[in-house]
Amino acid sequence: MPLSEHEQRLFEQIERSLAEDPKFASAVRASDPRFHTRRRLLVAAGVIIIGLALVVYGAVIKTPPLAVAGFVVMLASAAFAVQSHRRAQSPDLHVVGGTTSRRRPRAGRTGRRSSLLDRLEDRWRQRPEGHR
Repeated sequence: MPLSEHEQRLFEQIERSLAEDPKFASAVRASDPRFHTRRRLLVAAGVIIIGLALVVYGAVIKTPPLAVAGFVVMLASAAFAVQSHRRAQSPDLHVVGGTTSRRRPRAGRTGRRSSLLDRLEDRWRQRPEGHR
């Protein structure tokens, strides 16, 4: 339903007043899950580069434990980045009252199982009446 002209003017006035408030803009940005995900991915990329530097440095000075430690750091950071990316892609990530939260599945069920069970239950309910 489109807004009336009066509502559009009020909406634009509210937008302008909010845009002029830098404290509000930073508060909204800080509570945005995408901001946190982007920051986690950048930190993970930086740590991967540090791990790569440790691997190269360990190989150059012929210190295998240092090279292995660098590889472990790279691996852990890559796992952290993948986990952060997956969490960001999750549809149940949302902003509530300025903080991010994740809905937890019911006890004993994982997200995949509950969606699979939901689909199976829907198929069962929608089956033709003659196939009982």
